[in-house]
Amino acid sequence: MSNRRPYVGGNWKMHGELAAAVELTEDVAAAIGDAVQAVDVTLFPPFPYLQAVGHALRQAGIGLGGQDCSPHLEGAHTGQTSPAMIADLGGSVALIGHSERRNELGEPDALIAAKTRAALAASLQPVVCVGETMGEREAGNALQVVERQVRAALEGLTSDQVGTAVVAYEPVWAIGTGITATPDDAQSAHSMIRSLLGELYDAELADSVRIIYGGSVKAANAAELFSAPDVDGGLIGGASLKVDEFASICRAAVSA
Repeated sequence: MSNRRPYVGGNWKMHGELAAAVELTEDVAAAIGDAVQAVDVTLFPPFPYLQAVGHALRQAGIGLGGQDCSPHLEGAHTGQTSPAMIADLGGSVALIGHSERRNELGEPDALIAAKTRAALAASLQPVVCVGETMGEREAGNALQVVERQVRAALEGLTSDQVGTAVVAYEPVWAIGTGITATPDDAQSAHSMIRSLLGELYDAELADSVRIIYGGSVKAANAAELFSAPDVDGGLIGGASLKVDEFASICRAAVSA
């Protein structure tokens, strides 16, 4: 992964209860230990547990993020959580455009772009998710879909803004299915994204932005996936709820 610092995110999705979230946080922090000196790790708990998880992290060196954010910083938007609120609770990151929001809730590219801009306005690091469905892949349109999503999410952003972001390639067909993209599949998509960043901005920026992989990453396959030259870590779903699995994945990112 060149000289880019690896990045691993733990997306807990809609799992857990308050006490379990705090216990999991403490156990993960202990298991990862001083690996955080060599890898950026962020936990994305459900919104109701953000503050409690933040308190449990204390000085662990692990980041805290929201699983989504509103495109608005404040106002009459019932049921939404602004990026400013995430920051107020100690969060420093927002997960944006996850496939489950794109596909379950029908979030379009324009909304993803607005959320990205809002996160940046609140000084949150956006982790922008992109990826194709199985149908799009079987039709031979995978890379075109991903390119469209990246272009839309970054439209109008400066190179300085994009330089703070992380791009997460997460093929929809690999999320929660047990099917994982091969290292060659991941490298192909990541290489295209990096080339696109070079086209939209410049080679220096393209080489610095971290592009991580998400989709059924486990301790058993993490090292092989992360060994691909343009794969800079992972966005981890189910395995992030298992202390030993997640810690092993973080260590695999360091080794890669």
